[in-house]
Amino acid sequence: MAPSYMDVETQSYTENMKKYFQDNSRTKDFVGHSAKVHSVAWNCTGRYLASGSFDKTVSIFNLDKDRLLRESNMKGHTDSVDQLCWHPSHPDLLVTASGDKTIRVWDARANGKCMEVVSTRGENINICWSPDGQTIAVGNKEDLITFVDTKTFRTKAEEQFKFEVNEISWNNTNDLFFLTNGHGCINILSYPDLKLIHTLNAHPANCICIKFDPKGRYFATGSADALVSLWDLEELVCLRTFSRLDWPVRQLGFSYDGQMLASASEDLFIDIAMVDTGERIAEVHCLAPTFTVAWHPNKYLLAFACDDKDKHDRDAGTVRLFGISNSSS
Repeated sequence: MAPSYMDVETQSYTENMKKYFQDNSRTKDFVGHSAKVHSVAWNCTGRYLASGSFDKTVSIFNLDKDRLLRESNMKGHTDSVDQLCWHPSHPDLLVTASGDKTIRVWDARANGKCMEVVSTRGENINICWSPDGQTIAVGNKEDLITFVDTKTFRTKAEEQFKFEVNEISWNNTNDLFFLTNGHGCINILSYPDLKLIHTLNAHPANCICIKFDPKGRYFATGSADALVSLWDLEELVCLRTFSRLDWPVRQLGFSYDGQMLASASEDLFIDIAMVDTGERIAEVHCLAPTFTVAWHPNKYLLAFACDDKDKHDRDAGTVRLFGISNSSS
């Protein structure tokens, strides 16, 4: 039987990307903080990369070709900044979650000015912005998720869960809300009424992270069992698993075209695989476990941060960028 057009197209893309990352396999380091970086994220245009750190600050970098130039270091939180995310369509608005029981909204245009401070009922560990930009969801260590209206910056709903809640996310169409939990499950709630629709038994161990592909076809989950699972978003069935890792999977990221999936873990490499086949495209070597990754929204550049140390054996505040041309200076 002759190969289908899709098979030929996928094979061609795979070979092209393998060659691309052979020629663009360098990683550059950029100092952004005085302590470990917990979260990195690109804004919607790819001009800015933001990072949040254990040092209680947020840094914003400007991408200049293959370099990250730090534009501002924003202070205000009184505890570790554990996660951050940009507004889905406004390129200058950023929200951060901290253990200081607040979330903060920042404006990159105003030299990192804090626009809003919203008090919450616990130490915050995860956060996401709805695709329509109207709501921010924040989860805390007590497994309470608070939904904040971005017009008034007041709480409009709260959901308390009786199990460990890990990563949270809306789907791309804003009508479902997903969370991963400590029992290895994915809970799917209707939105905005927050009624439980499905509970997917995704993994035999703690289900840690979840990401949606930008094309709206799939979502991927990562687990303490070292497996990454790819799910069909419409049918809610597992299509395949990625099993090259040996340690818990901490963070996932789809490339902007939805064709590649980066899996970061406690292994000393980041696995980059073809979504449709699971075949390895590239391997990004790391010095320590990796807890955050983010693909650029229109380039094959991967930002990440590791749990590594500096030469004095202190937590390093380094942001890394993979996908740099081997011929660049």
